[in-house]
Amino acid sequence: MIRDELYMHRCLQLAEMGAGTVSPNPMVGAVVVHDQQIIGEGYTSPYGGPHAEVNAIREVIANYGEIDGERMLKSSTIYVSLEPCAHQGKTPPCADMLARYQLQKVVIACQDPFAKVNGAGIRKLKEAGIEVIVGVLEEEAQWVNRRFFTRLAQHRPYVILKWAQTKNGFFAPAEAEQRWISNAASKQLVHKWRAEEDAILVGTRTALVDNPSLTVREWTGRDPKRVVIDKNLAIAQDASVYSTDTDTFVFNALKTDWTNHIKYIELENFDLYLPQNILYQLHLMDIQSIIIEGGAKTLQLFIDAGLWDEARIFTSDAQWQSGAFSPKFQGKKRQHLSVGSDALDIYTKD
Repeated sequence: MIRDELYMHRCLQLAEMGAGTVSPNPMVGAVVVHDQQIIGEGYTSPYGGPHAEVNAIREVIANYGEIDGERMLKSSTIYVSLEPCAHQGKTPPCADMLARYQLQKVVIACQDPFAKVNGAGIRKLKEAGIEVIVGVLEEEAQWVNRRFFTRLAQHRPYVILKWAQTKNGFFAPAEAEQRWISNAASKQLVHKWRAEEDAILVGTRTALVDNPSLTVREWTGRDPKRVVIDKNLAIAQDASVYSTDTDTFVFNALKTDWTNHIKYIELENFDLYLPQNILYQLHLMDIQSIIIEGGAKTLQLFIDAGLWDEARIFTSDAQWQSGAFSPKFQGKKRQHLSVGSDALDIYTKD
């Protein structure tokens, strides 16, 4: 069992290498083991490409040749962080491929709750005479794919709150001005996070005062889609949130229109169930995860609605004499880290 956990831990490491590229698919890692030696590894390719299991099997064939590789697979175990798919999507079913190569055993971290899989992949493997073990590092695997599981279970994106605060709890200056709180290392980490999520959201005040571009500039990766709450369309067209770097969705009370990379989405009864309506619309557009980097009012809006899953809070050594206080919330602290001179605390709602 300890050896199984060791190989599955490697699967989870591989799975996270697909962060920011596989959505709306889950992040999956796979490891092929023969005589207690890893002979092939893989993780899910960018959306539409081969899945982890396919990439791991291909590596075995590439390393050992087709004849020897197939022979070795028949006496090998493959470790997979999520149940192999059993349906035809953009790629053929992985369960069918594993059955075709007649691997000796398949060890799975957790079952896939997607309706077209949800035990069907396990059943196909067992029907092919393959030994199947499920539940190795299950909780860890569920955490890696928390975005995917939230989307399926709650029909909304996984919501990450992010803000920086001073040591004495101030969030922003009292005046409408930009004033940086966290250090350069924290800023770079935030850009890494942006590259891992599908979208990023701010409110009108943040867009007007800070004029953020909300892109990935200090990390290598794709820019998230931008989501802006702008009830009366007060943000000027030359604002950075309208740059051509990526798509921008503007939730407002005045118009619906789609011009090039900007999509205006009018919400009736704008102030009624606003967070719920925004997340539902984003779910329909296959947005699987979102970081909310808005002002205190925007963050509190989602907190009060109970529509958040994770909060990432930087606390600097700075102390201000006045300003706007940080949002109020209740959550379970999951992790405490140091990022240079800043403290980073990560909370989950449940």
